Amino acid sequence: MHFTNTSEAVREWVHGWALSRGAAEPDPSPWGFTVNIGLPGHVMSHVLPTADAATVREITGSATGPGVWLKAFVRAESLASWIAPGWSLPGEPGYLMSTPLRPARAPAPLPPGYRLRTWTRDGVTHARVSAADGTRAARGQTAVTGATAVVDKVETHPAHRRRGLGRLIMHTLTDAAAEQGATVGLLASTAEGRALYETTGWAVSAPLANALRGPDPVPR
Repeated sequence: MHFTNTSEAVREWVHGWALSRGAAEPDPSPWGFTVNIGLPGHVMSHVLPTADAATVREITGSATGPGVWLKAFVRAESLASWIAPGWSLPGEPGYLMSTPLRPARAPAPLPPGYRLRTWTRDGVTHARVSAADGTRAARGQTAVTGATAVVDKVETHPAHRRRGLGRLIMHTLTDAAAEQGATVGLLASTAEGRALYETTGWAVSAPLANALRGPDPVPR
């Protein structure tokens, strides 16, 4: 599958991301999608495949409760200048990344002392690497919707980094997705994770900035 523009890629990403997070099906609107998450610090996410100042100001100006997120595929400095009072940009800017998926290759090597386990539940494939003492060393998951696989929640515990576990998780998830018929992978990356993904064949498709509606200041 080839995406002709960022908006097309974002539409595919948001459905896989919602499935991976166990959220409600994305609710479409003229400007994008709303995904109901239902967690105290993440009530919902507004996802804008394209964003401009007027649209962002309208959405952020009408969201008055805390825990609402807005995901826009623009540079962080642009989003920061558009959001209404009460909103902020937490964390570092991120990226939407993509890669073509191919049939499974030879399995990536598992370092001595570690154990890899994979399982699929409710349409989401999980991969977990455990250390010798049974604690989690690395993990990740992927959700396949049609020809697209969205890789999500990839992380390696700090005590187990620089041992190839992140690369192992990525290869395991993308191979599993290809076996399920996916031909393209998408993910939302942090700046820190970008380096890992680029070494495994992923490329940046668009910038990604997140804004969060925080609680109103306590009156003094």
